[in-house]
Amino acid sequence: MLKIAAHDKVDHQAWDVVITPKRALFDIGLREVWESRDLIALFMRRNFVVNYRQTVLGPFWYLAQPIATAAVYTIIFSIIIRMPTDGLPPVIFYLSGIIMWSNFSANLIATSDIFVANSGLFGKVYFPRLTVPIATVLTNFVTLMLQVLVFGFLFGFEIWRGRAGLPSAAIVLTPVLFVINTLFAFGCGLIMSALTTRYRDLTSVIGTALQLWMYATPIIYPLSQVPEKWRLLAAVNPLSTTVELFRLAAFGMGSVTLVQMAISAAVLAAVLAVGVALFGRAEMNAVDTV
Repeated sequence: MLKIAAHDKVDHQAWDVVITPKRALFDIGLREVWESRDLIALFMRRNFVVNYRQTVLGPFWYLAQPIATAAVYTIIFSIIIRMPTDGLPPVIFYLSGIIMWSNFSANLIATSDIFVANSGLFGKVYFPRLTVPIATVLTNFVTLMLQVLVFGFLFGFEIWRGRAGLPSAAIVLTPVLFVINTLFAFGCGLIMSALTTRYRDLTSVIGTALQLWMYATPIIYPLSQVPEKWRLLAAVNPLSTTVELFRLAAFGMGSVTLVQMAISAAVLAAVLAVGVALFGRAEMNAVDTV
């Protein structure tokens, strides 16, 4: 039995589930989300079906995209412009940044319009709204793992050719970097999804913002090429830190300090906190606003 409570005084023993208005700013209902893990799995299945239905290559499109992008970057930035890559083979250098960036941008785009894209569903039945963006980032995390396998294959090939050295023991910690990267995209997506319920034109700004953001992230250039006086400012973008740490773990080359890591961690925590707070506020009246 289910009852939506309009007042605080409710006989909780008479009902299986009692839905009450949120009180705290950061009341995100983690217990409800955990109890809805089967629903998250269903949303993930829906995402896979929608993404790969009536496609020729299915999930292999997500493997071809970073390889093709890395090839184009190699031709333009390494062969034509001759941009330095810290002595690394250009393909794996660019690919190491591309897989981190593509995961971030895919998560941000997919979670930035959660309320608008699911307004019909949200208006019909109650369930923890946070399950939808969680299912989205988990779906994209599977795609990320496939792209990491491609990177590992090309990296192993370059090691076999003698153009790259063996990775350090820190390579086992790279899943933590992927989680951090996902959490940052998750927080940014929650902020945008909350704002787009009132300001629809923000959805058209995301594409342009991501293009500029990519050039502010050391994907086509190493962080060592950024002037020393600007590196602390670059750390305000946590993606800069995760990309460099990934290259440091894989190639033994990276320009990251503890101060930069601390700044990026603080920005990540702030983005997650603001995202959760705004998402919680928006879900209370998003159906009426959208």
